[in-house]
Amino acid sequence: MASQIERFVNVERVEDMISVFGSFDANIKYIEKALGVAIVNRGDQLRISGEEEAADKAARTLEGLIALSSKGEAIDEQRVRYLITLVQEGNEALVHRMAKDVVCITAKGKPIKAKTVGQQDYMKAILSNIVTIGVGPAGTGKTYLAVAAAVAAFRERSVNRIVLTRPAVEAGERLGFLPGDLQNKVDPYLRPLYDALYDMLGAESFQKYQERGSIEVAPLAYMRGRTLDDSFIILDEAQNTTREQMKMFLTRLGFNSKIVITGDVTQIDLPEDKVSGLKDAIRVLDGVKDIAVCRLTSADVVRHALVQQIINAYEKAERSRAAAKPHEPRTERRKYHDQA
Repeated sequence: MASQIERFVNVERVEDMISVFGSFDANIKYIEKALGVAIVNRGDQLRISGEEEAADKAARTLEGLIALSSKGEAIDEQRVRYLITLVQEGNEALVHRMAKDVVCITAKGKPIKAKTVGQQDYMKAILSNIVTIGVGPAGTGKTYLAVAAAVAAFRERSVNRIVLTRPAVEAGERLGFLPGDLQNKVDPYLRPLYDALYDMLGAESFQKYQERGSIEVAPLAYMRGRTLDDSFIILDEAQNTTREQMKMFLTRLGFNSKIVITGDVTQIDLPEDKVSGLKDAIRVLDGVKDIAVCRLTSADVVRHALVQQIINAYEKAERSRAAAKPHEPRTERRKYHDQA
């Protein structure tokens, strides 16, 4: 059995101590369970007991949390979980990047910030490039942060319009099977975009801007034949576009506009004979100036901790299937004739 050692972490401010401990000591209990250590409050010090490697990791985690708290950042389970991940990867020096400027303020006054290093890189790419492709699993904030960036640009009058779109394709259903007129049919597909805009702007302001034409939420098919100037354009669920649809969408770009494309290449609902426009765009546009590809991972998940575990479990299962699958000879795909 490895010998037990002690490490000590100084805490100068009582406010930081309270923040790091969390409600009912929830944050400290999480660190103890995750790293197998015991943490005790000794006045202005935290005493950590455990095996040497675990105690060192716990000390670095606590130091990072204290640094975040001193900058006014709220400490919750997601922050604790993510910082432990950084420490285990030897990347705790990146913790200073977790406390950055606010992207946007919601209608209720809540500040929206990138919560992980991956999200920070994503927001930096959006600000620095004309086209940004954000790829990653559910819960990584791809769509929500893109909408926040769009609302911020709209409020600053950097753009005159926000355009949000999605392909109307989902597993097991098609528009014709849904009740109601065309608007009723497409609304369920666009609901996540509506929800994000309601959160940022408030329902009343959203309705006002939508009536003026300053904000447009529409299926991807509505984009054909248009040129979008002075606009912040977001294509969500892009893994369900065909390569023809993706080319059509990208060529809608007008002057003084910005495009953000989001999607998860592990959740493609297209027929097997269709190539995902998102996967194709990542390949074709690699290295093109003013186009950035950001890859978020399960480490960037900011939902319930179980979501991260679910994503990791599915990735593991997919790797196992790929390894067990017998090698099949590649057949040449028929050529697709792209149409603008």
